[in-house]
Amino acid sequence: MPKKQNGLTLGQFAAIEQSTGTWIRVPAETEAVRKDHIAKVIGCYELPNYEYEIPKSIGNQDINYRDYVLQIAWPKINLLNREGQLNFALLFTAVIGNISMGGKLKLMDIWFPKDVLATMPGPRFGIDGIREYLGVKNRPLLNNMIKPCTGHTAEVAADLTYKVALGGVDVVKDDELIADQQFNTLEDRVTKCMEAIDRAKEETGEKTIYMINVTDNTPQIFHNIETVQSHGGNGMLINYLPQGLTIVKQIAEDPSVKIPIQMHMDFAGVWYEDPWSGVTSKLTLGKLPRLVGGDVIVLPAPYGKAPVVPERFIQNVMECVYPLPHIKPMMPMPSGGITPGMVEYAVRDIGWNCMLGAGGGIHAHEMGPTAGAKAFRQAIDAVMKGEPVKKAAKEHQELGVAMGMWGSKKTGM
Repeated sequence: MPKKQNGLTLGQFAAIEQSTGTWIRVPAETEAVRKDHIAKVIGCYELPNYEYEIPKSIGNQDINYRDYVLQIAWPKINLLNREGQLNFALLFTAVIGNISMGGKLKLMDIWFPKDVLATMPGPRFGIDGIREYLGVKNRPLLNNMIKPCTGHTAEVAADLTYKVALGGVDVVKDDELIADQQFNTLEDRVTKCMEAIDRAKEETGEKTIYMINVTDNTPQIFHNIETVQSHGGNGMLINYLPQGLTIVKQIAEDPSVKIPIQMHMDFAGVWYEDPWSGVTSKLTLGKLPRLVGGDVIVLPAPYGKAPVVPERFIQNVMECVYPLPHIKPMMPMPSGGITPGMVEYAVRDIGWNCMLGAGGGIHAHEMGPTAGAKAFRQAIDAVMKGEPVKKAAKEHQELGVAMGMWGSKKTGM
């Protein structure tokens, strides 16, 4: 921000611009309108917090701008529809709308009054509901993404689903790049994959959820969900940012929907990757998808291929689970190049009440995907016993092979 403009002035400009005003006062912007509808700056904090004088330079670098954290309060009447429900489109239009094109502005967080929060559905199942369905209480859950990401047939998906479920995977999910397509239709895939899950259960006695990707044009997505449920499907995946938060909220509030929603993170980097603009990952990957009804969220983790700051990852997990009135916790799923050697680090950082997401770390196992799944379960069992994964690898062939292939190193990128 320019040196001659202070944060409070700029904050007031943003508050007016994003509520009642424009670049110049107009006659219809009366005092009565401003009283009920204008946004207000309730906090302004400069970083660094200079007390006596503002230096002209630091070292050889001139200081051409000053940074501020601004807290702005919007009247809720501006953001609710006629039924008193929060209008998400208006929310974003207000808090990070036109001003998002004004330079270095990043939306750090949104706090909601209790009565507005009460209009949010939150997860229908959440952590406890997913665990209750699966009958698994005291260990990390294991999720496998079918690979390759797209291009495979329903028969291939079913074969891989059977093999990984046989190895102990709790949740199988489509990758985000496959949905209802000509080469692999929704009806065909959900029917064959649920049959595969039933076959595996006969052998293992363990339940498995299949999260099939229903992402589609509107209103086709609602037909897709009906198709999945009528064909015996027990879970869905939604690419929630391209699909839209309001659509997910509508799905979560629909009493005819009886299966959990897994939220995929694709497109999230467009929102939060720039450190100076956009929307923080704690909102993008944590608070907002939880409020609109996500039961499980795929999160980029710092252990695999994603270049994630560990503190941000932990913060995002906290957003999934911290207490909120009537809003259930959402299951965090660390993902992105995860291998069995990384299980102990994830549990160390966020605890065991999570779902671990693995794709290539299961399918690329030299002994096959069943062995790849077994290797993860062996690593999980070791960690829950307080035993180092490297030690357990000496006692279990599948885990030993996986550790020989990948060790505990960061994968990819």
